[in-house]
Amino acid sequence: MNLWDTIIITPFINVLLAIYQFVGHNFGIAIVLFTILMRLVTHPLTVQQIKGSSGITELNKDPDWQAIQKKYKGDKEKLAQEQMRIYKEKGINPMASCLPTLIQFPIIIGLYQALIRSLASTPMELLDFTRHIYPVLLKTDTFIPLNSQFLWMDLGMPERLNLGFIPFGIPILAVIVTITSFLQTKLITPPSDPSNPQGAMMSNTMSIYMPLLMGYMAYTLSSGLALYFFVSNVVGILQYAFLGKLNLDNLFPNRKKQIVKSK
Repeated sequence: MNLWDTIIITPFINVLLAIYQFVGHNFGIAIVLFTILMRLVTHPLTVQQIKGSSGITELNKDPDWQAIQKKYKGDKEKLAQEQMRIYKEKGINPMASCLPTLIQFPIIIGLYQALIRSLASTPMELLDFTRHIYPVLLKTDTFIPLNSQFLWMDLGMPERLNLGFIPFGIPILAVIVTITSFLQTKLITPPSDPSNPQGAMMSNTMSIYMPLLMGYMAYTLSSGLALYFFVSNVVGILQYAFLGKLNLDNLFPNRKKQIVKSK
């Protein structure tokens, strides 16, 4: 096995199988619990992401920083130096807001490969799958072959809901993933800086394209991965709600104006 398999795929497979055995051989529930576990493990990074985003938002409102931006508007190198100096003084880590997103990518890729290998359908695939199992912790004869059925889905195949009176399958989960991705993006994005319309435009663009990308992946890839996307989105929204950081103004832009008028 290569390094990727050793540190990502094999641990993911064994954690999934351990949960699978614990919940009575229900692979869908195993994926849900695995997703929640991953969110809990990365929760400290989510907190750091919030702190980083909040720090940058507050900095953009700082009169001293606004004055520096005007002063060095034509000198990008000097402006960057002053920016790093202020980041250091105020304890702001600009990379903190990116870490959870960056960590999500190997988790998504690793989970997809773990799902494909766990739901082996040929003798060679089954042999490869058994090589990833820790024999000290798990006994292969107790769960092979895995039960890939969950609700109306085969977790190893793209999700479609087939109804007798409709000649094609409906991608229910892909639609739900797109909607929850959009809600999460809107709700966790910090308020835009009025002095930076370019940044606000980029943020609005990402809030459209990222949900569409997630929805497309949920539509084309295995429903087990789509289930992971959906649960991860919901748990992510709940995390921000628990920390009191949901930005409802992004979702309801007229809400803030109505509150101001009522006062």
